[in-house]
Amino acid sequence: MAIRALALLLALGSPAAALTCSQTDFEAVGYTLCEVRATEDLRLFHTGPDGIYGQFAALDRTLEADGLQLAFAMNAGMYHRDLSPVGLYVENGVEQAPLVTRDGPGNFGLLPNGVFCIALQGRFAVVESLRFAEARPDCRFATQSGPMLVVGGDLHPRFLARSDSLNIRNGVGVSADGARAVFVISDGPVNFHAFARFFRDVLMLPDALYLDGSISRLYAPQLGRRDGGFTAIGPIVGVVEPRG
Repeated sequence: MAIRALALLLALGSPAAALTCSQTDFEAVGYTLCEVRATEDLRLFHTGPDGIYGQFAALDRTLEADGLQLAFAMNAGMYHRDLSPVGLYVENGVEQAPLVTRDGPGNFGLLPNGVFCIALQGRFAVVESLRFAEARPDCRFATQSGPMLVVGGDLHPRFLARSDSLNIRNGVGVSADGARAVFVISDGPVNFHAFARFFRDVLMLPDALYLDGSISRLYAPQLGRRDGGFTAIGPIVGVVEPRG
C-alpha cells in the first residue's frame, strides 16, 4: 500500500495535472478519487429547465445543448424527500437554501459540520459551519453537509476507530492553498474514522467534508465509471468541459 500511496501523492502534487481520476487502496478497502484543480470549471447543479436533474445522465444531456459535457460528477450533499438541499446551497451566486448551524439528528447534525465553497476568486475551501456563518465568504457555489471529516488536520472528535457503522461513503477534501479539491468515494463499506484518515493520512488534506453515504455515486468517464440507479439524487457537483 505504501508504494501505491506514494505514487498517488506524487500524482496529486503534479502541477501538470488538471482533472485526474484514479484508484488506490487503504487498509484493505479500495477508494476511487478525482482531483480537481482550481483552473477547472467546477460547478454545482440541482435544477434544470426540465426540473431537478436527479441523475448524472440527465445533467449531461442538458449540457449537450450548450456544446458541453460532464468530465466528472458526484452527489454533493444531503437532501430532503423532495430532493431539496439540506443546509446551505448556493448556485451561480444565488442562495437557494439557508445555512443551518444548529445540531440535530443524523450525520448532517453531527457537529461540527461544514460547507464546501467554490469561491468567486476561483479557489476551493471546506469551512466549518459556525466559522462560515461568521466570515460569510463569497462563494459562487456552495453546499453544506456533515459531519466534517477533518478540521485543521484533526479528525472529527466523535469518530470511533472501532465503530461498526460501515457504509459506502463519499466526501471532498481541499488543499491548504485552496488550489485543489479531491473528491473521494469508497469502493467498500468503511466507518467515518477510516474514511477521515484516508483524507488526512493518505491525501494529506487539512480539511475534508462528508457528502453522503449509501446513495454515493460517481461519474468518472476517465475510469469508465458512470454510476446510475433508480433513486434520484439532489445536489450534484461536476466539472464541465467542451463536448469533444
